[in-house]
Amino acid sequence: FKEAVAIQKELEYINEQLVVRTDYESDDYMNLISRLNEANEQFSMIGGYTMEANMEKVLLGLGFEKNDFNRPTEEFSGGWRMRIELGKILLQNPDVLLLDEPTNHLDIESIQWLEEFLVSYTGAVVLVSHDKAFLDNVTNRTIEISLGKIYDYKASYSNYLELRKERREQQMAAFTNQQKQIQDTEKFIDRFRYKASKAVQVQSRIKQLDKVDRIEVDDEDLASIHFYFPPSPRSGKVVVLAEDLKKQYDEHVIFQKVNFDIERGERIAFVGKNGQGKSTLSKLIAGKEKFDGKLEIGFNINIGYYAQNQAESLNGEKTVYETIFESARGEMVKKVRTLLGSFLFSGDAVDKKVKVLSGGEKSRLAMCKLLLEPINLLILDEPTNHLDMRSKDVLKNALLKYDGTLVVVSHDRDFLQGLTDKVYEFSNGNVKEYYGDVYEYLQARKISSLAELEKVEKKEKQVSKTPVKPTENKAFTEEQKQAGKELKKMQNQVSKSEKEIERLENVIAAFDAIMQDPEQYKAMMNDTSQFTKYEALKTLLEKEMEQWELLMSDIEMANNS
Repeated sequence: FKEAVAIQKELEYINEQLVVRTDYESDDYMNLISRLNEANEQFSMIGGYTMEANMEKVLLGLGFEKNDFNRPTEEFSGGWRMRIELGKILLQNPDVLLLDEPTNHLDIESIQWLEEFLVSYTGAVVLVSHDKAFLDNVTNRTIEISLGKIYDYKASYSNYLELRKERREQQMAAFTNQQKQIQDTEKFIDRFRYKASKAVQVQSRIKQLDKVDRIEVDDEDLASIHFYFPPSPRSGKVVVLAEDLKKQYDEHVIFQKVNFDIERGERIAFVGKNGQGKSTLSKLIAGKEKFDGKLEIGFNINIGYYAQNQAESLNGEKTVYETIFESARGEMVKKVRTLLGSFLFSGDAVDKKVKVLSGGEKSRLAMCKLLLEPINLLILDEPTNHLDMRSKDVLKNALLKYDGTLVVVSHDRDFLQGLTDKVYEFSNGNVKEYYGDVYEYLQARKISSLAELEKVEKKEKQVSKTPVKPTENKAFTEEQKQAGKELKKMQNQVSKSEKEIERLENVIAAFDAIMQDPEQYKAMMNDTSQFTKYEALKTLLEKEMEQWELLMSDIEMANNS
């Protein structure tokens, strides 16, 4: 928006000059009017008048609150800063959007908004992503890069999988047929190579064989994670019990008055916007942080905890093999290399030091290490962030067979689908329970939102006679404060608009006075530039009146809400 901001500043300067100056008939004043008209047209053409509305739409879509808009960037965490960078790119409206794993730092609601944004985007969109649901909802073309080869499919990801399967089957059929023909030809050559009567035919077959364009079959990239969790020790019926649980950092309350119980064998997904406490509650259950209230872990519970920063706990000076070997016990000591191979560490890779591994490799190694312990409560915080499509599928299949209690923090709808049977939604300091998998939760969420809307509409039609305690009305008070700020802003804009209308009317009145004099009117008609400026002033006045009417309409709506 650099160009728009520059023009906006110029418009502000011109308007300030027009307000303080009184030389309405001077050429300099008329030149300012002319430039004002030109700048207004430029500002409109580049979307200046919709600039703030577009910024607000994108920021809200990416999960920011209105009271975040004026906060310094350095106050936000790394994940939120990534959202800011993503928003900047989207607002630039380039011809081609190149997005590498854009959903990694987004929650489910923000991902759904981004999907809608990209589907309606008029430019080209190129995505690198491991989020199958996101790709299916956004893309219509898939480019596969596998083992040094590139394949282009005019299809979404799910359709690409089917087409790839068909292509390989066709390749195999053609390859098998060609191999049979080659073998028959080679047999003929070997059989009659030394017979003079067949010499011409043999030479012909040899030349024919040399000219054959050999069909190659794509290698299958089978290097992916294959593992099964060890049997879980039997735990008590109640695995986790929370009563009046509260967590805060300094004065910032993450959540409070949280009550829930997790029973043996339950599979729960933690969802919600970033910063609402999903990872925090995972840490509390894993015993990583202090809290207020009651949080009890049940009988005979062995917790396995995998977090986004779990790789930081690895010793960088040890090799991959040493890291796993030192954690192995019993029979697993003999199976360390097999286990590492399941996590894509084979050959010389097992002798690499941890410090030279990529972030994704370290995360896979941390997960591998986790599997060596007998676990009956498994807590996974964004486990798919560093896994490719196939690795993610294999992990999910293993988790489906896992017989312990599972808690998963994830924004990946495809990964969560069918994996969990309960959803905990984190929002505004509260935790709400939903039964079913993630898509059933999303459907229930829509219904819940509509029900809440109906309640609000009913409240607007009747005045409640029951006084509300200040503590119960805290969220509403915050909304009132924000609405008051917005109303004040609009009122200031109205005041500014009214001053501009008054100024334009004065300038036009000065022109009208000039036109009352026949000689001056004749001179003005001969000087077309003066008449053009007069018409431009009237056009500006009409636009300003329209803007004033819109603002008054918005204020009226705000007062009635």
